[in-house]
Amino acid sequence: MSHAPSDDGAYRWMVAALLSVAIAISYLDRQTLPWALSAIQVDIPFSNQVKAGLDSAFLITYGLMYIGGGMLLDKLGTRRGFMLIMAFWSLACASHGLAGGIVALAASRLMLGVGEGGGFPAATRAVTEWFAPKDRATAMGIINGGTALGAVIAPPLIAVILTQVGWLGLAPWRWVFFLTGGLGLLWTCWWMTAYRTPAASGAGGPAGAAEPVITLGQILAHTEVKAVVFAKFLSDGAWYFYLFWLPKYLFDAFHLDIKTAGSIGWIPYAASGLGALVGGGLSSALLGRGASVNRARKVALGLSAALMPWVMLAPHTQSVPLVIFLFSLAFFGQQSWSTLIMVLPTDMIPRRAVGTLAGLVGFGGAMGGVALGQVVGWMRDHGYSYEPALILTGSMHIAAFIVICVLIPNIKALPFTHPHTRTAS
Repeated sequence: MSHAPSDDGAYRWMVAALLSVAIAISYLDRQTLPWALSAIQVDIPFSNQVKAGLDSAFLITYGLMYIGGGMLLDKLGTRRGFMLIMAFWSLACASHGLAGGIVALAASRLMLGVGEGGGFPAATRAVTEWFAPKDRATAMGIINGGTALGAVIAPPLIAVILTQVGWLGLAPWRWVFFLTGGLGLLWTCWWMTAYRTPAASGAGGPAGAAEPVITLGQILAHTEVKAVVFAKFLSDGAWYFYLFWLPKYLFDAFHLDIKTAGSIGWIPYAASGLGALVGGGLSSALLGRGASVNRARKVALGLSAALMPWVMLAPHTQSVPLVIFLFSLAFFGQQSWSTLIMVLPTDMIPRRAVGTLAGLVGFGGAMGGVALGQVVGWMRDHGYSYEPALILTGSMHIAAFIVICVLIPNIKALPFTHPHTRTAS
């Protein structure tokens, strides 16, 4: 482990940047299949429903391991836990390049989900370790901005690989997975060199202190927890549709080739990065001006949700720039929203259980993506346009915001009492 830097104030923001790069790699990895889809289908043909099934294979294990990964991190600690998680998902990403058929692709998607499921719980746990409540939304905004960085890089990078790389006689789409998987392994080395756990005298208490055990049942006993999970189910159903289907929408609606689509497809993802920074920054600014946590989070969440319905207009225009603008609004609003939703566990749960709650929230989001993805795949194979899907996705964040306002009247630390304690390792 590296020695502690002398300036913890500067170091904690370096941690946020380090985590942002990890999340960027995760979003690059999960964008490989959607953007390389047409090239893969030349060698391995499959329908829209099968495409939705491959997306679901990723999301099911991603959601389950969001919970499992959160628990793993609470047991192993952030440093060791994230090392294992990142190494596994990078190898899983590279394994797509070896696929010879649908079954192998599905197996790779399942493994990628297993690995990536721990990414955001790890980031949330690190934020809880290193940042005070007033700075957490800003830090999570920086980290969540990594989703945009990875997704912005993906379209042009994948387009270049598909059109320029054919080393060793292998199809270019296979190199998409080999090269992106390699980036994750490089980051793993960087993480083990750079990251350290804060001093035990910080938020986690002194080493060896007796801590109350917080069980999964205790966490789920709170209505507020279930409300956050359900809100994430709704909002991430929309997000995963945008993430996995935007490339195909551009191909289907405007008949763009990969080079043209790649040259403009990064713009909504860039907007999502701005949204992540603005949402987190606005919430932190409101706290700095004396607003309560409840008001600061809900004002930013409400403004984020208000940007989502505009995407319903996309099927009614044949202008590619206007469609890109409408999706950019939705992406901006979604990632502003997502930053704040992922901060809520740090507002509600003690540090020793925040990975578990972050995992539950992520699980809810992944299952929303599975449900909507299957519906959209079925509709597309049965002759429906994209309009019903865009009406649904444009409404989901509004519904999620209503759920939060009704079921969480006051965002605050939740009470946990238990007669049993454990000794911290």
